[in-house]
Amino acid sequence: MQRQQLNILNNWLQDPNRKPLIIRGARQVGKSTLVELFARQNRLPLRSVNLERHPELAGVFSGKNPEQIIQQIEFLPRQGSISNETLLFLDEIQAVPEAIAALRYFYEDKPELPVISAGSLLEFALADHSFSMPVGRIQYLHMGPMTFSEFLQAMGEERLYELISHYELGREIGEIPHQRLLELLRSYYFIGGMPEAVAVFTETHSYKTVSKVHCSIIDTYRDDFPKYAGSRNLNRMLNVFNFAARNVGIKIKYSNISRHDQSVTIKKDIELLAMARVIGKVVHSHCSGLPLQADLEEKVYKLIFLDIGLMNAICGLDWRELSQMDDVKLINQGAIAEQFVGQHLQALLADKPNRELNYWLREGKSANAELDFVVALGGKIVPIEVKSGATGSLKSLHQFMGSKQTPLAIRFDTQRPSVQQIETIITINKERKPVKYPLISLPLYLVERLDEIVKSYENHR
Repeated sequence: MQRQQLNILNNWLQDPNRKPLIIRGARQVGKSTLVELFARQNRLPLRSVNLERHPELAGVFSGKNPEQIIQQIEFLPRQGSISNETLLFLDEIQAVPEAIAALRYFYEDKPELPVISAGSLLEFALADHSFSMPVGRIQYLHMGPMTFSEFLQAMGEERLYELISHYELGREIGEIPHQRLLELLRSYYFIGGMPEAVAVFTETHSYKTVSKVHCSIIDTYRDDFPKYAGSRNLNRMLNVFNFAARNVGIKIKYSNISRHDQSVTIKKDIELLAMARVIGKVVHSHCSGLPLQADLEEKVYKLIFLDIGLMNAICGLDWRELSQMDDVKLINQGAIAEQFVGQHLQALLADKPNRELNYWLREGKSANAELDFVVALGGKIVPIEVKSGATGSLKSLHQFMGSKQTPLAIRFDTQRPSVQQIETIITINKERKPVKYPLISLPLYLVERLDEIVKSYENHR
């Protein structure tokens, strides 16, 4: 399977100032497979060490001499020699945190050796670390589930992949490819982006088999709870895990999760799941300027889940039910479309300095206003609404544009792309105010092109 991160790895390999690389991401998103594919494509002999299986290496990595560390690794069973023409891969590096600290010495004393590491619970090792972090001597790569475009490639839909990967605003998308993309999008809603689920579907085209894979992955995540829960109540964490999947896009109230536990307890459970990258926070920002994270209300947030396929599996949504939903219901009811967009926005922002997701909320006595997402792209604040129907239903977006006066707005729905000038009247502080702004409407399957679309619109405006 092709992954977009391969381009980043290729650039990393050719960088004359290359640093040891740490791939961060949740379990089973394909980190190890990515490294194996990368080594194979570049014809690099791969020397892989799973540190979960070799905790005795903690003492080895405590040393500061990369040559001595390499010599000890070479004595491991079925391990080949390690040279500058090989790729050293330290998998599950969180199991031996001393290896994280040792990366600085590989950078300083043996930069000619390409070193990649990966960890699925790395944030817990970093949070509790008592060693000196190799700041400035390592590079990070954030990785999540497969995106929709990667799903298309895995399905052999190269023409559709090329269409959306190179789409430019103003280009016409015909009705036939549009409908085919919507059909495949619906399949992606059910299958999701976990590589094992995608691989099984490409081989069997069986949604029932995909469901079995989902159950297996979910069980794996639940089995992981003791690794980062410590002495915490595992049943309560399981309840939080299930609640997060079933309440995507809803403002969190701790009392809705448990009436028997203190808010601070539930908050800690949510933070642990977020650190494990099983869930993601979407925090309210007042959006008064950039960066959006400087204007947060940390206590006001909603959640998105790791993967849309796993989310629907936990919610008990089967393929027959999902396949029979009409487009408007898919968009306006439930959390499916919001999860899809949020999941892909996370991928889009993964390697940007401010990659946290935000949304906007205004709570009033008579009426509330809420935007699904607000992101910063190209030095601009970009409000995003996930909705279908007439523009008259975009009341929250009108309110935001009237009060924040950002240059454009984005709507994701199931219609073909369009750009229109919105003119309406809103009420702010009991005063009527005219509002005018450009609205770019995009089909959901173009979410990965959002950055380029925003930039191209600004350049040609």
